[in-house]
Amino acid sequence: MKIDVLVAEIGSTTTVVNAFNGIGTPCPSFVGQGQAPTSVLEGDVTVGLNGAINSLKENLHADDITWGDMLATSSAAGGLKMTVHGLVYDMTVRAAKEAALGAGGIIKMVTSGRLRRTDLKKIQEVNPNIILVAGGVDYGERDTALYNVEMILSMGLKTPIIYAGNIENQEEVKLMCEEAGVQLYIVENVYPKIDMLVVEPTRKVIQDAFEEHIIHAPGMTKVRDLVKGPIIPTPGAVMEAAKVLKEDLGDLVIFDVGGATTDVHSVTPGTDEVNLILISPEPEAKRTVEGDLGVFVNVNHVVEKIGIEELKKEFPDTDELLANYKPIPESDREKQFVERLTLEAVLTSLERHAGHIRYLYGANGKKKVAEGKDLTAVRYIIGTGGALTRLPNRVEILSKVRNYSKGLELFPNETAKVLIDEDYILSSLGVLSKKYLEDALLLMKKSLRIL
Repeated sequence: MKIDVLVAEIGSTTTVVNAFNGIGTPCPSFVGQGQAPTSVLEGDVTVGLNGAINSLKENLHADDITWGDMLATSSAAGGLKMTVHGLVYDMTVRAAKEAALGAGGIIKMVTSGRLRRTDLKKIQEVNPNIILVAGGVDYGERDTALYNVEMILSMGLKTPIIYAGNIENQEEVKLMCEEAGVQLYIVENVYPKIDMLVVEPTRKVIQDAFEEHIIHAPGMTKVRDLVKGPIIPTPGAVMEAAKVLKEDLGDLVIFDVGGATTDVHSVTPGTDEVNLILISPEPEAKRTVEGDLGVFVNVNHVVEKIGIEELKKEFPDTDELLANYKPIPESDREKQFVERLTLEAVLTSLERHAGHIRYLYGANGKKKVAEGKDLTAVRYIIGTGGALTRLPNRVEILSKVRNYSKGLELFPNETAKVLIDEDYILSSLGVLSKKYLEDALLLMKKSLRIL
């Protein structure tokens, strides 16, 4: 059987392949999916990839499969580990974090100001795949970023460095890294002026650096030989899908509830009304990762968030349900229980992702200000990930987002429409969009059932 494009999602535990035909025609289609355990521990991720392809063959009842093109996303080998180092936390550090998270980075450490010896020790322990250094508006403070680069290089690590700080430091940073034999990527300042964020150039370089340096999981070099297009971090692929959809549909937010984390991706500039009173700038495309809000690996954290006694009011059999908890619920009762946990993950991640209105009181009276991401202009609330694409009441769960604001929160309102990634392929389509944009958009809309 001939497949036009095969997209592999090589995760830390599972490898999934999605097959697409009709690429380059007016009617591209999602053909089917296969999956198998990721084989990092076996010393070669291609074992898991071949297992997923064999699974696809079985699902399609095909004796053999060939394909014209293969693309891939990866979070194998622990994902894209990063450390971020800036000058002032609420300015350059926050801007650098936005860039890293939006690209699919897993941020293991954040510092502001000059690095201390204890910071250097922690960087060594983290052993990041990429180090991002920022600091200082253009033609502003220079010394902190230069000092931090010097200290990082003094450790003898060969980790690639991305410099996204004061433009005046670029030549000096370049010289320092050349002398140390460390790969350097120089991009636009993430915080070039007060109240101005420029994160997209850094996001692109992070993904490029990921593909060039980070695919160190055993066997990934073989995958690179198979893949003709880009390999990008899996969370970054969801962000790519979000940005493509925003251009066609309008402002949106995507909730991705998984077993270990809940990720929220929003693409919206916000409203003029809120932007006028915003204390500090927000990126148009924002991603947050809640590492304590998974509904399998981190189920105990979600239960604790709800409160065990409160949960028992709804589910008197909570102890039994937790004792027999499975990665995929089977009975109706188990599904209802996971739906309650998923709702908590969605609403808590919304609270952490979105901003709010508050009032400041001073000599001149009361002043209204806004902090954080404004989601009030969002037109679509989209669900992806295992829980929000497979649970029976997934639409009802996401509908709660529309009526959750108590008045001061910058949440989506009741006019926002709920959509579900029914085929669970947004991540694959994010990487597909890098090479086949029109096809990817059509397939996204088909999966969201809006064609």
